[in-house]
Amino acid sequence: MIEITHKTYSVFAQDDEGGEEATADELCENRPADEYFRLSTEGDCREVVRCDKNSDNNGATRLASVRCPVGLAFDIERQTCDWKTKVDNCDVIEKPRKVLPNFKTDEPICPDGKLSCGNGECIDKELFCNGKPDCKDESDENSCTVETDPNRAPDCDPTQCVLPDCFCSADGTRIPGQLEPVNVPQMITLTFNGAVNVDNIDLYEEIFSGTRANPNGCQIRGTFFASHKYTNYSAVQDLHRRGHEIAVFSLTHKEDPNYWTQGSYDDWLAEMAGARLIIERFANITDGSIIGVRAPYLRVGGNKQFEMMADQFFVYDASITASLGRVPIWPYTLYFRMPHKCNGNAHNCPSRSHPVWEIVMNELDRRDDPTFDESLPGCHMVDSCSNIQTGEQFARLLRHNFNRHLNSNRAPLGLHFHASWLKSKKEFKEELIKFIEEMLGRNDVYFVTNLQVIQWMQNPTELNGLRDFQEWKEKCDIKGQPYCSLPNSCALTTRELPGETLRLFTCMECPNNYPWILDPTGDGFSVRK
Repeated sequence: MIEITHKTYSVFAQDDEGGEEATADELCENRPADEYFRLSTEGDCREVVRCDKNSDNNGATRLASVRCPVGLAFDIERQTCDWKTKVDNCDVIEKPRKVLPNFKTDEPICPDGKLSCGNGECIDKELFCNGKPDCKDESDENSCTVETDPNRAPDCDPTQCVLPDCFCSADGTRIPGQLEPVNVPQMITLTFNGAVNVDNIDLYEEIFSGTRANPNGCQIRGTFFASHKYTNYSAVQDLHRRGHEIAVFSLTHKEDPNYWTQGSYDDWLAEMAGARLIIERFANITDGSIIGVRAPYLRVGGNKQFEMMADQFFVYDASITASLGRVPIWPYTLYFRMPHKCNGNAHNCPSRSHPVWEIVMNELDRRDDPTFDESLPGCHMVDSCSNIQTGEQFARLLRHNFNRHLNSNRAPLGLHFHASWLKSKKEFKEELIKFIEEMLGRNDVYFVTNLQVIQWMQNPTELNGLRDFQEWKEKCDIKGQPYCSLPNSCALTTRELPGETLRLFTCMECPNNYPWILDPTGDGFSVRK
């Protein structure tokens, strides 16, 4: 559990001489309120503080202290707790400071259409936050958040943003179509990240056994964000045949988080469009239904990721998380500014306007006893709720969060998993199935795909009209056999992964090489000039 305390301090802030006293006001001058920093590099690397300027009527600045659970350490760069072995900046007090542009001046110091760099130089407004430094001090690329980018998307304007193509609301909590909550289906999305293969196919068979139906008579559905390596494409083909949604989770799933956060347009293109090409080819998905993206480690790639998505006709992203709040947030389009803080994700949310939906990941409330109001941050993936250790705790987590959504604005409840977590304890899988069956005993709950959530939002339909809602009737009740019972088991190599022989399972013909980032079809390298 993370302990959070508030103190009004005069504290010792380290300096090179070994410690000078500094007040909280001095420590917090020009520091963002959501930035955590250390007061000392001594100790076990678990404790950090942040500035809290609004906690008291007298206006005193306090430092809110946060301590990571035992065994974890605080990563200053990523601003999160992680396993101690993965944190290599315990000797660093704070994130490095960058030179900021000079936007706030009493009198304009630049002509119209230009803005001031940190050094007073004036450059064109559209050069700010375009991904390459234009100021001599490079300050034009240092203030590019959703709130500060001078070329940011405008705030939500409901008169301009109308369904079916655009949806926004000031705080993200408004129900589409202005329906009353009691008339809105409580949608639940079950999403799975990672390779689909022999390690988890049996789990998916058990959850989606073909015997569990929504109130409209159609089978329950899941969304699978498939990564490439170790995926069995004949199994992906069968999931698609049975009406599940297949989406992309990248081609290489590289472990370096900065590769994703700082990825170029071409990186995101190769990773996501490349992954889609591989799935379409080797799982023989030809209906254009692979339209969703989730970033590995939920490390959103800022505007570059979303520019690529729009150009490649990806319809939605499902990587941005929203902090645990009293009322959950509905998915929204990114034509207008996102309606909540950029939470985690290395703070690289898209700041510009993009014709892309965001299926936001609302954090789950993981408190064991929600009536006891302890401060425990939410978790976005079910398996990142580290305090959930037993089936009984998992059952409580599911029902409590279901009720939070049902009894407020009925925003879709996302339950996001890695299959390995559900398989790690038999009771987790059993509790999930028990929960699904209990929910299906109601007449107001539907287990749907991310695409089906968007389809409902584009045409908001009251509960009593859902039995005839055509978009949810496609592939309603699929029977029959897989496309091939004995897929090809292709033993392949690629020059991109020297020394590795990898198996590709597919009902299609084996390619010449193992498909990888420079050669996604596996036909062989094209010579780059």
